[in-house]
Amino acid sequence: MRVLVVEDDRGIADLLVRGLERAGYEAAAVSSGTEALTASPEPDVVLLDLGLPDMDGTEVCRRLRTRSDVAVIVVTARGEEGDRVAALDEGADDYLVKPFGLAELLARIRAVLRRVRPADRELLSHGDLTVDLRTRTVRVGEREVALTPKEFDILEVLAVDPGRVVSRQEILERAWDEHWYGPTKVLDVHVAALRRKLGTPGLVETVYGRGFRLGPAAGQADGPEAP
Repeated sequence: MRVLVVEDDRGIADLLVRGLERAGYEAAAVSSGTEALTASPEPDVVLLDLGLPDMDGTEVCRRLRTRSDVAVIVVTARGEEGDRVAALDEGADDYLVKPFGLAELLARIRAVLRRVRPADRELLSHGDLTVDLRTRTVRVGEREVALTPKEFDILEVLAVDPGRVVSRQEILERAWDEHWYGPTKVLDVHVAALRRKLGTPGLVETVYGRGFRLGPAAGQADGPEAP
């Protein structure tokens, strides 16, 4: 998922980009409306400040809406009702007033994506593994796999980008809470149960010292796996 931060305050933009990347998003920042309108490739989500140096954010939103259904979340210090109404009337999907917490921003991104994401992006496939984000069901081949909510959340984090090594901390932050500071051993218990239920050796791989990833689509590990 690509997120474009449109923010002329470099400090705020950098904080948002780092927070989004820690949450597993591909993030970039631009500082003007013109750059937002010409960004390539097109993002999945735009976090749009209203007070831009070259044009008002509502105008950026209006122009985006003439050509795209990209999700737009306004993030601004302007909290007056008139500003909210104007942005929403121009097609913004949500409106968030600064200051705000990263947890709330991530929750709003997830909510917006659930509303606007096409159906084909609700289905993640990797070899024989199919993860349906809409119904929260998992199949390996023709077999449906019953997972606990937390096991499903872990698998979703890995299945969004098969092959990418996801750190323990990132999984804990995304599947539990972005402010998780507890022991990471709880993750091992859930991963062990997930492996057992999937029943495909090597599918969920441990990359020692780095984290976990989904292995080759055929389910054949290309490296040693933890017991």
